[in-house]
Amino acid sequence: QVQLVESGGDPVQPGGSLRLSCFGTEFSLSYYTIAWFRQSPGKVRREGVACITTIGDTQTTYADSVKGRFTISRDTQKNVVYLQIKALEPEDTAVYYCATSSWLECPPVSETVTVWGKGTSVTVSS
Repeated sequence: QVQLVESGGDPVQPGGSLRLSCFGTEFSLSYYTIAWFRQSPGKVRREGVACITTIGDTQTTYADSVKGRFTISRDTQKNVVYLQIKALEPEDTAVYYCATSSWLECPPVSETVTVWGKGTSVTVSS
């Protein structure tokens, strides 16, 4: 069964850094566009924050709110997509999900996602 599994979420102080990981099971992430979304406390909608297209012609996109602080990348040998986050702000507090589908494009739209991970929680607080 195709699954995405996130890890790396933690409590962190403002200004700190984290690296989130998204692992794929039963399929190679290299051949799929992978996106990171986040759902902030009290919000229903998931915001697409970063996206990376398939290997061969890899492109990345970022939400304006995270440009310059978030970096998405993939390690094809480990079958993982990373989200490096620096200069964390309290507004970054959210559950972070990785996601994909056969027709996902960057920048990502949540309505086109068919496979979601269970999420990893990031809390930014002093």
